[in-house]
Amino acid sequence: MGFGVFIHRSDSIYDDSPAERYQFPGQYLRRVEACVGDWIIYYEPSKVAETRGYFAIARVQQVIPDPGTSGMYLALIEPGSYLDFANPVPFNGPTGPVERGVLNEQGRISGRAQSAVRPISRDDFTRICELGLAENVPLLPRRDDDVRSLDLNEEQAPFRLDQERDRVSLTVSRVIRDRVFRRIVLRAYDERCAITGLKLINGMGRAEVAAAHIRPVEANGPDIISNGIALSGTAHWMFDRGLISLSDNLEILISRQTNDPDDVRSIINKTGQALPPRRLSDRPHPHFLKWHREYCFKQ
Repeated sequence: MGFGVFIHRSDSIYDDSPAERYQFPGQYLRRVEACVGDWIIYYEPSKVAETRGYFAIARVQQVIPDPGTSGMYLALIEPGSYLDFANPVPFNGPTGPVERGVLNEQGRISGRAQSAVRPISRDDFTRICELGLAENVPLLPRRDDDVRSLDLNEEQAPFRLDQERDRVSLTVSRVIRDRVFRRIVLRAYDERCAITGLKLINGMGRAEVAAAHIRPVEANGPDIISNGIALSGTAHWMFDRGLISLSDNLEILISRQTNDPDDVRSIINKTGQALPPRRLSDRPHPHFLKWHREYCFKQ
């Protein structure tokens, strides 16, 4: 087992869903199999517009032949392991590539940097994670739902690497996951509620909006931006209780079980659609929206 880097493009032709599966051709089978049971870093290449560089971590659970495509394989991601970085890490740092394993003996970038799947050293993995999970400008939790799970005695380091019986494991606390998820979702929505369209800042200069999971963590919802949406307190309450939901094109759906649908319509933005993030790949994924409509929304 060992750490790895998986290249993923937001405009990928492969059947990828980073929090669930990674599709790849047989030429990379041995390299991917070497990562089973361990962690990988997702990397978006510089050729992608507005590239995120190294943008997330996940743990590979198993590798299977793709049942739908001959000659292709799927790396299945361990449920709940995926986590977007709070700060996407560019390929080049102040002193050169942050992934130093891509350099050859002459200190130049080798062809290895172009490989869609490649092993990565423990030191490079740690360095990239430290940069990606650093909280230089922390977004403080709101005083209601976001703070109830905060354990002030829990370890505050962003992650921990343990060496046990010759294998390395990565521990990311739920508190850290919640803080990172809040940061990336609020940044994607410019700290604005997607339902009401309002951007409210409290007296401490913090956004009065929560980062809501579309498919909850308790129902195996991953900590990925496309499973998140920025909601103000009232909108969050209604969304969690199935009084409102979203269609795949982000039309705001109002449950017939609400006491007064007109009151609900009065707080949603005039377009009748949720405000989307600027980046297309950050939009709520239809897969998660379908789950919310089927298992939460009270039609």
